[in-house]
Amino acid sequence: MTDSVHPTRRHTALPKARTLIEALPWLTRHNGKTVVIKFGGNAMVDQELKAAFAQDVVFLRQAGLRPVVVHGGGPQISAQLTRLGLESEFKAGLRVTTPETMDVVRMVLAGQVQRELVNLLNRHGPLAVGMTGEDAHLMAATKRYARVDGEVVDIGRVGDIDSIETGAVRALLDDGRIPVISSIARSADPSDGEDAAGEGGGVFNVNADTAAAALAAALGAETLMVLTDVEGLYADWPDSDEVISELTATELEKLLPELASGMVPKMEGCLHAVRNGVRTARVLDGRVPHSILLEIFTDEGIGTMVVPDKREGEPTP
Repeated sequence: MTDSVHPTRRHTALPKARTLIEALPWLTRHNGKTVVIKFGGNAMVDQELKAAFAQDVVFLRQAGLRPVVVHGGGPQISAQLTRLGLESEFKAGLRVTTPETMDVVRMVLAGQVQRELVNLLNRHGPLAVGMTGEDAHLMAATKRYARVDGEVVDIGRVGDIDSIETGAVRALLDDGRIPVISSIARSADPSDGEDAAGEGGGVFNVNADTAAAALAAALGAETLMVLTDVEGLYADWPDSDEVISELTATELEKLLPELASGMVPKMEGCLHAVRNGVRTARVLDGRVPHSILLEIFTDEGIGTMVVPDKREGEPTP
């Protein structure tokens, strides 16, 4: 009786064991390393994908990695502006951010999107801590202008990262926490105070892809992972749906002028990261449940990986 049952049990469990063994070299390689993840796309609005994302991030932490999450919240901001009767306006792909809009951005990112994500992560233990780029002087930004038809256009409280103070994030990581960071930055200009109505001054709305890349570089992260709504970087879109699995920084730089506007900040972020000390940068399809684990812990991986230009005698990342 015993002999007839046990072999069947071992057989049905064997695929699980093989999966764990496949992950072993990747677990060993990434143990103790910092991973910055930009949370966005459908993964932000689909309940099942959000839950899967939280599980992935907690798995990374429990497997010995040091995950940091950076998020935006474009759809949620637009929805709240509509509820308040405020206009959502974009120029050159960037949200025009008036002082009133900046107040909504702060409220939605820090008070809604961040809190929901922190709560999802903390279902698995007291792990996640929310903060914004304003906290502990984490991120400072300077005003960014858009270029429309060759003309420089003022788009309000939109910024580019000027500097990053990583002390608070490193302290949280050293304490075993998972920092969850909203892409808002304080002004790098001390004289940039609030306006007469007490609104909007002193802070900037920052593209979350840009913020995540800058933070990954400042932390010396092992990898930057950007979740999006496509499979990766396409070789010849829209004529082909073939995804480029890997390319170097120089190869990516040559492709940038031809990319669709939505992919530009993501790929520019990847380029910035790998040229500033990050070992790899990856664009993943956030519509695929557990895409993070599939990318990091399997031999095949998914999405597109950007690596630094290889120097002679240097091993491949």
